[in-house]
Amino acid sequence: MKKICVIGLGYIGLPTAAIFARAGYDIVGVDVSERVVNSLNKGIVTIEEAGLPELVKEAVEKGKLRASLTPEEADVFIIAVPTPIHEDYTANVDYVINATKAIVPFVKKGDVVIVESTIPPRTMDDVVAPILQEAGLDVQNDIFLAHCPERVLPGRILIELIENTRIVGGTTPVAAKKAADVYRAIVTGDVIETEALTAEMSKLMENTFRDVNIALANELAKISAKLGVNAHHVIELANKHPRVNIHQPGPGVGGHCLAVDPYFIVEKARNESVLIKLSRDINNSMPEFVVEKIEELTVQIEKPKIAVLGLTYKGNIDDVRESPAIEIYQLLANNPRFETVAHDPHVQQDQVAFPLLSLEDALHDANVAVVLADHNEFKTLNSQYVASKMKTPVVFDTKNCTNLDNDYLTLYKIGDLSGLKPIQL
Repeated sequence: MKKICVIGLGYIGLPTAAIFARAGYDIVGVDVSERVVNSLNKGIVTIEEAGLPELVKEAVEKGKLRASLTPEEADVFIIAVPTPIHEDYTANVDYVINATKAIVPFVKKGDVVIVESTIPPRTMDDVVAPILQEAGLDVQNDIFLAHCPERVLPGRILIELIENTRIVGGTTPVAAKKAADVYRAIVTGDVIETEALTAEMSKLMENTFRDVNIALANELAKISAKLGVNAHHVIELANKHPRVNIHQPGPGVGGHCLAVDPYFIVEKARNESVLIKLSRDINNSMPEFVVEKIEELTVQIEKPKIAVLGLTYKGNIDDVRESPAIEIYQLLANNPRFETVAHDPHVQQDQVAFPLLSLEDALHDANVAVVLADHNEFKTLNSQYVASKMKTPVVFDTKNCTNLDNDYLTLYKIGDLSGLKPIQL
């Protein structure tokens, strides 16, 4: 194995390409975006991820990493393209299909083809393998086809690509071994071989477990608001049991994994996945729950100004995919009763279709500041500063991340809303 062709240079593909380049392999990264390709060939990264700009710059300067709009012959092909969902919540595997078709002219006997994209069960067997077969490539004997789902946390991708256990599911046992050996060249964690379908399901269930757990916490937050109990304190005490680990409530679930992957299971077994679907419904309801509470707070104000703080789906990253914060902003902005502004220190203006303000301008004369992302910048907000900028200093912390002082302002947290009452001018 000398040369690797990585299809897709996004949040997973680019770090993967950079890691293999650092290990000494010749990497060509392929993307449909000319902007991404041109930037990468200059050693410039277009996404935010700790340590990635330095790693990419070094790999490009050493000639181990370059980008192209079209695939090339290689020993290994890694497909790391998005798999979004349609409006009916079924999986859109068009990017995987197109990427597979794109590499067909360049795949030769003995090559390893790996799909890292998260995919519905049986996609390897029912979609990817037939494309290669129809092109005259024998996936049983000539090439080695496998699924190795990514399992990393944004903000720690470069660490977890190396240290995390990898699950490699081959369409044949030999394919699993060949693909696993690709990762063994860079991974210090375990590399476990299995069949493709099991690998597909294991990835989906990892994220589904977390989504269901978060739904439980979010439902607890709603119950607690009705019963007048602090859900954060309830969770803290419940988690002191050695076999209990309730996650934290929040404004919803976002990102390209937790908010999407459970639907891939529901699509394939709708009647059997009742709990999974219900959990998705609960988490999807949280943006409206947040907006309802903002409406309750501002019911006596004619034209309240709402400062949305944070647009990403989690803290300290720039990823706004499937972010509930974006949905909350849009729900508020579409209501003519509100004046809605936004600030996020990690998001660039070209990532969103509405203006981004500085923190000072967002807070200026605001009636409510709603914290929707647990960025470090929000964890260290100064109570006096926030209060001095706002017209009515009320903060709604939906991530339970701030350390604000109630002596200067009124602070509500998503799991502790029993004392919520309309703002008095």
